[in-house]
Amino acid sequence: MMKITVRDVMTTDVATVRRQTPFHAVAELLISRGVSGVPVVDDDDRVLGIVSEADLLAKEEFKERFHGDGYRPALRTRLRHSASSGDHEPTGESAGELMTSPAQVITPDASVVTAARQMDRHGVKRLPVIGTDGRLVGIVSRRDLITVFLRTDHDLLTQVKDAIRADELGLTVTVTDGVVTISGAFPEHSQPGTATLLAEGVDGVVAVHLLLTRQDSQDGA
Repeated sequence: MMKITVRDVMTTDVATVRRQTPFHAVAELLISRGVSGVPVVDDDDRVLGIVSEADLLAKEEFKERFHGDGYRPALRTRLRHSASSGDHEPTGESAGELMTSPAQVITPDASVVTAARQMDRHGVKRLPVIGTDGRLVGIVSRRDLITVFLRTDHDLLTQVKDAIRADELGLTVTVTDGVVTISGAFPEHSQPGTATLLAEGVDGVVAVHLLLTRQDSQDGA
């Protein structure tokens, strides 16, 4: 079964910064490119870390102590910085000082499911994609992964039918808005649950409904 990989959905035109890129230049890049984070790379395009909106805000939000503008950072943020920096204002003035390092990375041939699990496990919104030489070749975000669910019903129908061998088993498959319905008489020696698992394994399937009977019960009627 063909699986959708990171290569299929990743962005290859990646905005990057260097370790020495100033704070304001990073902020301007995030705004101009409409992204929430960018990789920090060295001269060989190897990923050193990620600098995100959250990293920039972690510095800026502590200025309220001195400006008296009525803003107070979330308790979790205050506690995090109290533990990590002795309760001093973050002093990062460049991407290298602000970035989260090491960055979570992934390869182009990894499945989109693997990418989603890695993002969830590490609480990140994006993963730099690196080639076999360790150099940056793209970036994949949560939004990129969501595009998997925009596949056409016809595309899903073809792949689900192949996955469960629908024509061979005499099963009828329909797909509406990503929801798969499998109906027909299921062979006595087969397990309906297997069909469900195979259909759910097709990237982009939202849900699977079974409307099946057993061939043996029909034969004995």
